[in-house]
Amino acid sequence: MKGEKVTLENELASNQGAELLRVEGLSKTFPSGTSELVLFENLSFQMRKGEMLAIIGESGAGKSTLLHILGALDRPSEGDVYCAQFRLNTLSAEEAADFRNRQIGFVWQFHYLLPEFTALENIAMPLLLRGRRRRDAERESAEWLREVGLQDRAHHRAGELSGGEQQRVALARALVTRPQILLADEPTGDLDDRTAESVFALIARLHSEHQLTSLIVTHNLAFAGRCGRVLHLQRGRVEEISPESLAVTIGQSLFSRSGVPCSLPPSGQAD
Repeated sequence: MKGEKVTLENELASNQGAELLRVEGLSKTFPSGTSELVLFENLSFQMRKGEMLAIIGESGAGKSTLLHILGALDRPSEGDVYCAQFRLNTLSAEEAADFRNRQIGFVWQFHYLLPEFTALENIAMPLLLRGRRRRDAERESAEWLREVGLQDRAHHRAGELSGGEQQRVALARALVTRPQILLADEPTGDLDDRTAESVFALIARLHSEHQLTSLIVTHNLAFAGRCGRVLHLQRGRVEEISPESLAVTIGQSLFSRSGVPCSLPPSGQAD
């Protein structure tokens, strides 16, 4: 990969607690008639290896767009993103695709499993794209199926799985490559409350057991409060708040525009 390397040393980047992600002066604008719509501007924050960070905010605040930029799926209008020793803005389309496959694990609100393939085959797909032998890829995929409690569903296709099972398979697919960062965009947004709790608890357990670095976009304040750090994206700015004081800090403002009480935010919403 030829993208511009950052100055973090390899040995530091591999240590738990070393800086892994840095955002500097990030802005995103879109043309709107004769003017520009500013989604967010001058965002700056860092993330260290091993952290579990939640991003909260109203629908339309730009959370998903920010996640896309952090995952090299989009480019900022201004500013820089440094991740896993690369300046993402300098990557070509081919380099960005390779970066995503090797460094980032994605989980979306919808599972995006390939319907014609089994759970095992869906999980193996990122490894096969790397050129791994099918036998090896399927062996590692089977291990991750056990991690998410679905070893008995290995040969079921996506349509034969429940919503919670589909999201568990999607999580295993995101982690089978052992990425530097897990990026999750409303991973429980399409699930009922009980299943959402089960999936989030699984994410938290895997984060702890495998020493993951996880960034989660969510409307669920209870889930956000269980993360180590919380960033609130509001009116184009980002503010860090403590998980312990989340409900008090957000108070009546987070969903004030919709008039919905913020103690239990509506489920299933996304940017």
